[in-house]
Parts: sequence; structure tokens; C-alpha cells
Amino acid sequence: SLPDNDLTEFDLLASRLSREANLTEAQARNLIERFGTDWEKLLNEAYFLKELEGRLGQE
Repeated sequence: SLPDNDLTEFDLLASRLSREANLTEAQARNLIERFGTDWEKLLNEAYFLKELEGRLGQE
């Protein structure tokens, strides 16, 4: 398991990502777990996820 200080950083990143990309905190955490902590990569994946959700919602 991660040390506490890493977890805090993870939490901060997850809440920032959920805010900026309009995701749930759970979605944000999932993306970080899958793609790591590269901010640009996370934003790209987040927007892709939202686009996918939008398409699914229209069907």
C-alpha cells in the first residue's frame, strides 16, 4: 500500500482532476490508477471518458 504522504498527493490529484474534468472522484481515482499521475495524460483520458459518456447518453 502507498505511504500516507503519497495517498494525500493521490487524493489531491483525484479531487483536482474531478473538479477540472467534471468527473466523479471515483472516476478520477480510476484514471489515476490506470494511467499514472501525468496531468496532460489524465486530462486527455478524462475528456475522452466524458465524450464517450455523452455519446452513450444520446443513444
